Amino acid sequence: MEDHNLKPESKPSFSRREFVSAALGASLMSIVSPGLRSGAWAAGSDAPEKKEVKIGFIPLTDCASVVMASVMKFDEKYGIKIIPTKEASWASVRDKLVNGELDAAHVLYGLVYGVQMGVGGPKKDMANLMTLNNNGQAITLSNQMRDRGATDGASLAKLIAKKEKEYTFAQTFPTGTHAMWLYYWMAANGINPMRDVKTITVPPPQMVANMRVGNMDGFCVGEPWNNRAIIDSIGFTAVTSQDIWVDHPEKILGTTADWVKNNPNTARAMVAAILDASKWIDASIANKQKTAETIAQKAFVNTDTEVIVARMLGRYQNGLGKSWDDRNHMKFFNDGLVNFPYLSDGMWFMTQHKRWGLLKSHPDYLAVARQVNRIDVYKQGAAAAGVTLPKSDMRSGKLIDGIVWDGKDPAKYADGFKIKA
Repeated sequence: MEDHNLKPESKPSFSRREFVSAALGASLMSIVSPGLRSGAWAAGSDAPEKKEVKIGFIPLTDCASVVMASVMKFDEKYGIKIIPTKEASWASVRDKLVNGELDAAHVLYGLVYGVQMGVGGPKKDMANLMTLNNNGQAITLSNQMRDRGATDGASLAKLIAKKEKEYTFAQTFPTGTHAMWLYYWMAANGINPMRDVKTITVPPPQMVANMRVGNMDGFCVGEPWNNRAIIDSIGFTAVTSQDIWVDHPEKILGTTADWVKNNPNTARAMVAAILDASKWIDASIANKQKTAETIAQKAFVNTDTEVIVARMLGRYQNGLGKSWDDRNHMKFFNDGLVNFPYLSDGMWFMTQHKRWGLLKSHPDYLAVARQVNRIDVYKQGAAAAGVTLPKSDMRSGKLIDGIVWDGKDPAKYADGFKIKA
């Protein structure tokens, strides 16, 4: 809070115009009740340090809350202007976050933890301000794999065991979410992703084109690129990420620890604005339809609206003749349960990084998660947006192999898998 007794001359470069406006403000304040007066002064000192914030994003359905916070002007309410900035790859997002070209980004959960731990890029202290979405990713296999008899995890394992050829699978970033879903699913079906197949890194918007020319036999990516592969008749959905882990953490609003330290009020404002957008998206089918139409535009995801909207609404078909309504489709809000930066979510990614040899030794899982997941900032943003908080900063879930993750003994969990690096 500002000191009411500061004399004008004690403030540097105090112009005549500023002096007049300050005097006018002071005279107006004198007629306001003391209670309201203190609130107004607090509001002044809580103003965002940056009025314009550049938030990077990759063309994916789950960039929606960042885009809609800007397009629908939810940001104005909190005194900022969000400028969504389209990026080419997750490596580019990482580099621009680290060097300060971006203020924040729609980014892979595991990417931020990779940078924090010094794997998958230069080491730098990072911050996760909120989770942007749960669910809504998938693993796509090529039609050639279908013709070879591989349509799910079990039949894929049988095909790979024949060792007729080397099979190649793509993920989007070595420490990212899609690499972890792909590896987890393969391992749950008896395939060692480090030894039994070849894995490559491909940016999300380039997945379909690369599969079309035969560069990979399968990929894990966010929507709408799995549905695009079906519509283009080059692949089919073998499994969704919500089949691997219902309500799993996915993209986050990430930045550097230094940026939050220098811009705490702006960080709070970003969280509040994106919470408002998340709430709005999930509020109705009409809002999801408008969101799909907006993000389909060339400036954002650059594809057909219908490719985005079907899975956004949970209307799935797998490209093999099966259709279903998935109640665990992509969620942006779910009464704030999506958005809270649970410590256990951050810890899970580190357990998988250890499992697959990306981390050579066990970190202090809880301490690192407490450092990266900025629950303090999130709570401030949630308060501003009127969003309720969950009862605990930890949560549990049962994954596709039947193993429960609850964050209680991360080292034992990480070491307990039969298939690992």
